Parts: sequence; C-alpha cells; structure tokens
Amino acid sequence: MSLLHSRIVGKGSPLIILHGFLGMGDNWKTLANKFAEAGFQVHLVDQRNHGRSFHDPGFSYALMAQDLLVYMDRHGIESASFIGHSMGGKTVMEFATRNPQRVSKMIVADIAPKAYPQHHQAILNGLTNLWETQLTERSQADDLLSEYVAEPGVRQFLLKNLYWVDKGVLGLRMNLPALKQNIEEVGKPLADDARFEGPTLFLKGAKSDYILPVDEIMIKRHFPAAIIDEVAAAGHWLHAENPREFYQNVIDFL
Repeated sequence: MSLLHSRIVGKGSPLIILHGFLGMGDNWKTLANKFAEAGFQVHLVDQRNHGRSFHDPGFSYALMAQDLLVYMDRHGIESASFIGHSMGGKTVMEFATRNPQRVSKMIVADIAPKAYPQHHQAILNGLTNLWETQLTERSQADDLLSEYVAEPGVRQFLLKNLYWVDKGVLGLRMNLPALKQNIEEVGKPLADDARFEGPTLFLKGAKSDYILPVDEIMIKRHFPAAIIDEVAAAGHWLHAENPREFYQNVIDFL
C-alpha cells in the first residue's frame, strides 16, 4: 500500500497533525516547530490526494484512516497523539474509533462528528479553471481564482497548492479530479456506533459555526471523555487566526 508523505520535525513523543480539505501538512509548519520545541516529534502528514501524497481514485474517511495505520506501522509508531483540523479532524475521529489502542490523546479542531452539506462548489469551480489553464505566473492564478473566491486569505491558502511542474509551467499538487468525484465524502458523519473513550479535546473557533451547542450531545455520545473548549477571536481556521491561544490550549491538554 502507498505511504503518505510527511515532514517530521523534532524528537520525542509522536504528535501527528492532519490538515483540512485542500490543505497540506506544510500549512502547519510554524506550529509544528513550537510543538517540537515542547518535546514532541511532529509528523505533518499530507492526506491522500493532497500535497505531496499519492493520488488515488478512492477517497473516504475509512481509506484515510487506513492510510494513517499504514503510516504509523511503517514509521514504527505504536501510539501517538493527534491533531486534526476540519476534514483532518474527521479522519482522526474515524481512526481513533477504529484503532483506540494507537491513540494516546486526540485534539479535533473545529469540526463535529455530524454530517455537513457540501459547500465547496465555488472553490472547486475556481480550482478547475486553474487546472484547465496553462499557468505561468502565481499572479495569473490569483487573478483567475479571484473570480470565484473573493477572500484573499482563502485564495492564499488554496494557492499554496501551486508548484512548478516544469520551467515556466505551474500546476496544482492536489488530485482535483478525485476530490471533485468524491466531494460528498468530505461531509459524511461518523458512524452511529463509533466510539472512542480516550482523552479528547474539541476546540472550536469562537466566530465559527462548525460546532454548535446542540452538537455537544453527539460529541459526548461518540467521545464520552471529550472536553469542548473555544479559541477566542477565531473562525474556522482557528490555528491560523489565533495560533497563540490554539497552541496554549493544545499544549495544556497534551
């Protein structure tokens, strides 16, 4: 089976970080260095069809959890702590409920175990435009994407997927066709009977609506030991919008 790509920083207790949809491990470099300074060996993992990891037509949380198990076995990691943001949080939940003995502690960033409606269509349309265009400059890609995505911060996040395929030719790292084909998988809920009883922290952005008060009942049903906390002055990208408070919450829990 193919092995996920990762960047490994530091030495100590393993801490595996999983990015969100259309992201990559490199999005977490700054925080990874801080966790490494605190005594963790941080694994910034690119999930399948993202970043530098392998492309595959299959895409689901069951497959991504299996990828994680293969990754840990290949790296000789018996158990680890995990941070998962958004889609990465769903992967971590899936993994923990299937392999509880491999999870020391789990932090889920701004996502609940519930179903979410598909809400990435404008972004996918913009990325499709980039995919089908011969790109020669990053500014050209930004101009094209701005027709679909108004927020400069979101465009900057998405354009981190650009890389030089050849001299003077830019491409996108993610496997866009597979992600578009399987987009409904991203919003799927955790199975009703899935359960993990180990130490769990759910962190939500104070300005985000991804985790609502009503969701706390479901969270506690799947994760009875869960602590649910909030990061101030932050939306869905809480680790980027308020990294200091996010880091402190996580390090206190770990």
